[in-house]
Amino acid sequence: MHVIIDGYNLLGVRGWGAKSSSSAGERFREQLIQDLSAYRHRKGHPLTLVFDAWREPTGEHHEHRSGVQVIYTKAGERADQVIQRMARQYGRDCVVVSSDLEIVSTAKDHGALTISAQEFQGKLHVVGSVGRAGKHTAKPSASTAYGKVDDEPSIKRPDKKGNPRKLPKAQRNRNRQLRGF
Repeated sequence: MHVIIDGYNLLGVRGWGAKSSSSAGERFREQLIQDLSAYRHRKGHPLTLVFDAWREPTGEHHEHRSGVQVIYTKAGERADQVIQRMARQYGRDCVVVSSDLEIVSTAKDHGALTISAQEFQGKLHVVGSVGRAGKHTAKPSASTAYGKVDDEPSIKRPDKKGNPRKLPKAQRNRNRQLRGF
C-alpha cells in the first residue's frame, strides 16, 4: 500500500501553526520527515509526503529523503490537487492521510483507504515509542483497539437487533484494512 500524506495537514495536528516562523516550520517539516522515515523503516510502506510550495516560482519538485518521497507543488497548485490526482492514479492501492473533506471524498470515490491526520499521528506515535523502547510504551485501551473512542457515550436503541457489542460491518472492514498500519 502506498501512503500519501497531506504534509501541512499532519503538521497542523502536530502543533505547527501557519503563524509560526519559517525557521520553526522548517524544523517541524524536518522532524516530520524523520518520523515518517522511522515509520517507513518499521512498516515498509512506500510514503509520499506532499507540501504546498505556492510561494516558490518553480515547477513541481520531488525529493527522496530518508526513504520518503517529498513532493513540493508547483506555483499555483495546491497540495490537495496533487493528492487527489495521486489517489485517482493509485486507487485501491493507496492510503490517503488527510483530514480535508474534499481530499477524503475524492480518495474514497476511487477506492482508496483514508485515515485522518489525527489517527495517523497516533500511529506514528505508537511506532515511534516501539522504535525507541523496543516495545509498546503506551497501551491502548480495549475500546480504542476496536475503533471506539473512550469519551463516546454508548446509545442503546431498543428497536435495533443484533449483537450490540459487534461493530458495524463497514467499521470491521476498515479495521481489517488498517491492521497493516
